[in-house]
Amino acid sequence: MNAAAGSPGARTPGVAVIVPVLNEAAGIVARLRDLVDAGFAEVIVVDGGSDDGTVDRIRTLNDSLPAGSRTGGRVILLHAPRGRAVQMNCGAGVATADVLLFLHADTRLPPAAAAMVQESVCRGGEWGRFDVRLDGQPFPLRLIERVMNLRSALTGIATGDQAQFVRRDVFTMLNGFAPIPLMEDIELSRRLCRLARPVRIRVPVMSAARRWLQGGIVRTVLRMWGLRFLYWAGIPPARLVRFYADVR
Repeated sequence: MNAAAGSPGARTPGVAVIVPVLNEAAGIVARLRDLVDAGFAEVIVVDGGSDDGTVDRIRTLNDSLPAGSRTGGRVILLHAPRGRAVQMNCGAGVATADVLLFLHADTRLPPAAAAMVQESVCRGGEWGRFDVRLDGQPFPLRLIERVMNLRSALTGIATGDQAQFVRRDVFTMLNGFAPIPLMEDIELSRRLCRLARPVRIRVPVMSAARRWLQGGIVRTVLRMWGLRFLYWAGIPPARLVRFYADVR
């Protein structure tokens, strides 16, 4: 950033949104149209080897976007080996905006999300996350939301479902996400917490509840808690990843 955040004369920081994708053809066009119109300096999509037409749909979308749109008329499409950490690092590597926002393809940002992030950084925030709401109807999902948001408020740890954002200079200083097959969001949060507490944006993102609904709410919660407990206990993510497909 050209001036210290919050200092007189400091310019408004630009925000790049980085979306790792893998076989998201069904909903990717609508998601990206929303992002292109949402005030982000850059919309960067990093494909991890989709074989369902995701890439073709993004290219078709680019051809249809007006040249005068806020992101310059195009979604930046990149390719990287499969793995969210690798894909998000790839996107961050080409971003030029001051702030990086990492967004799962099945998570929807609230209106004015870019402005909320800009305001947070201008007030001195180095990194942060949104509260989360799940898009399913069953009542237990409301409890899961509350627990997720309370956990993050107490511990400072944020997950990818919560649309983590971080100043690009801070992300670069920390060498980005660790090249691990899962828990990359938690691992980065732990390192960021050593620098500063995260900004909490209470306006929620809307995250897909499909993993809970498809796998069974109780079964999925227990598996996720189990994975995180094992990770905190020191089990390497490379060993845990074989169990992750059931709860992703």
